[in-house]
Amino acid sequence: MPASSFLQDKKFLGFLFKFLGMFALFYLVCKAVIGLSAPGNYYIPFVQDHLDFISGIKNTLILGSKFLLSLFGVSTVRVPNYALRIPGGRGIIISMSCVGYAVYSFWLAYCLAGHKVLKSKLLWAFGGLFLLWLINTCRIAGYLYVINQGQNMPLGIDHHTWFNIFAYLAIFVMIYFYERSS
Repeated sequence: MPASSFLQDKKFLGFLFKFLGMFALFYLVCKAVIGLSAPGNYYIPFVQDHLDFISGIKNTLILGSKFLLSLFGVSTVRVPNYALRIPGGRGIIISMSCVGYAVYSFWLAYCLAGHKVLKSKLLWAFGGLFLLWLINTCRIAGYLYVINQGQNMPLGIDHHTWFNIFAYLAIFVMIYFYERSS
């Protein structure tokens, strides 16, 4: 085995371990915050009051979806418990599975495990997180509109699956450009 091949394999394995470790950490932190901030079995008020960033993401998804629909002349009202409704129509609840923390964790781990300088990593990470959030906002707004038109999602595919398709396509495109950037 040539020395350069060994070094490339070692570099890749280092990246892979960092990526998998950070992904697991970010994903599990999200799951822990969700579990510890919801009243019930393992509820910790401090987590809900001071560390619950997941509810913040849910709020921004509602506000973003509300704004996006307003651009198309669709009126919506915010309802308690992370819900959005079209007046006189149906509504949706932004559940924990709607947040997208798995794809956010994947992208964040990929950027931070990469070989770039910290400033570049952070720019790519936050830019990508914003794009993924925007895709999620479009999905939520689109789903609310579609169900109020009495229609089904395109091709009969669930809106969560549509989000995953578009989010991971975006991630693969971002990875391509991330790796090609200097």
